[in-house]
Parts: sequence; structure tokens; C-alpha cells
Amino acid sequence: MSLRAFLTPILNNDRLTRGLDDAEARMLIDWLVAHAEALSPQDPGANRKLAQRVMRARAIARFVALWCHERSPGAALQLAATERFGWPLPVGAMDACDLMHDILQWES
Repeated sequence: MSLRAFLTPILNNDRLTRGLDDAEARMLIDWLVAHAEALSPQDPGANRKLAQRVMRARAIARFVALWCHERSPGAALQLAATERFGWPLPVGAMDACDLMHDILQWES
């Protein structure tokens, strides 16, 4: 399988970046692509690992959108509890880029 075919679930998934501005969306996609490139497409478990990472990225994107853009901290905290996010939750208003950066640093 070629790398391009392996990255298709990331590059063709509009739901990954729904609700995000361009800067946060680019950070998230770059993070996902970096993780995908670290996997070997020939590994039998690579597709499953990539699918799990994509689902995690969708949850992170939704959290950032709820917290920063929709200003709905209650819903964001409920999502964080459901997804069992291990990173420190913000305590107040934050810039979306800063929050995305902090989360992706923690996830890496």
C-alpha cells in the first residue's frame, strides 16, 4: 500500500476539522500525518492504529471547538470525561491554537 493511500482516511475526512479555524485544523492534520508516517503501511495492524488515532483526533477537535469556539465548557468537560482525556483540562478561556498545541504536545 502506498503512503498516499494510507493517508487517505486523514486527507479526505472533513469531519476531522469541523468547527476548527485553519490554524488549529492544520496543527491537527500535521500531527495525524506525522503519526501515520511513523506507522508502516505494510504492518497488518497499521490501519487499525491509524483509525484509532483518527478517532482520537476527532474527539480532540470537538473538544477544542466546544471549549474555544462554541464557548460550551460543560459540553467540553462531558466529552473529556467520556473520552477519558488524560491531559490537564483548561480552567478558563483559552486561545484555540494554544489549547490545540498544548493538547497535541500532551498526546505525543
